[in-house]
Amino acid sequence: MSLAWVLKPEDVARIRFAFSPMWELVASLRTLQGPARQSIHLPWLKAVRPRLAELDLAELFALVPPTGYIADFVTPPPDTPMPEFAAELERVRSADPRQARAEAARVAGPGRGGLERFLADPEAGVARVADALETYWEACFAEFWPRVYALLERDVLRRSRQLAQGGARELFAGLAPAVEWTGERLLVDKPCLPGELHGDGLLLVPSAFWWPSVAVMGEPYQSMLVYPVLGVGTLWEQGPPPAPGALAALIGRSRAQILLALAEPATTSALATRMALTPGAVSQHLGVLSGGGLAVGMRVGKQVVYRRTATGDTLAGQA
Repeated sequence: MSLAWVLKPEDVARIRFAFSPMWELVASLRTLQGPARQSIHLPWLKAVRPRLAELDLAELFALVPPTGYIADFVTPPPDTPMPEFAAELERVRSADPRQARAEAARVAGPGRGGLERFLADPEAGVARVADALETYWEACFAEFWPRVYALLERDVLRRSRQLAQGGARELFAGLAPAVEWTGERLLVDKPCLPGELHGDGLLLVPSAFWWPSVAVMGEPYQSMLVYPVLGVGTLWEQGPPPAPGALAALIGRSRAQILLALAEPATTSALATRMALTPGAVSQHLGVLSGGGLAVGMRVGKQVVYRRTATGDTLAGQA
């Protein structure tokens, strides 16, 4: 059976995108438990495995088993488009212990035996889980987050533009094989759940560590659909895209690499991470590219996002 969400016009109008460092962190716990499912993340696994012996992840693994339901309180839907990990961690810390206990009780699978302590004192359990998530983040994820952030950011910018230009039909047509839009209902190939949104629209969240699957959350939380991010195969590539010799000779190697990277809109900070340059250097190169009519900046919320112009597309396409 499939989930069938009925999207009223007001729900469609309130579709929004966000991404979540906490969701990626929690999803990565499944990657640790089932590496074969996501061999694409092998470079990350190789880097962090030596660090796991010093961590106590038993309770996290119990709440996030290899398959099936995950206790929702550890993955609160993001309340801003680009939340910081510290803010999301605070939301986990402030989870209602009664709700957290009810969710922990629903978790099934081999890890269930590890939840007895949590169920006996959920208030202490929530605090303990938040501490474990923070320790795991600092040991195994924080240094890799800028790379994941850049990939998710590119996806959100691309999908937002797609929604603005082609509406919900075009957006959902390419979101994921498990998702189908009928014009009124959003069908998701997941076990059947209540099909009504509760007046707060729909939050769409791309994920690299949940890829290639989809996930859903509903009441009492914000209605949320997690979908596989585009371009996950490039996540662990080392260095920026190669710059063809002719283009590099014309505008300089770093500017050529940035121009090619702008195949998808990106912020200065995301480009800096991908290019292994300082934000100041990237900003200077973007100034030259913009002054030459090859790129243009546009404000999205509090950030400036750069994209190629038609002239920039032509030059990059001929490289």
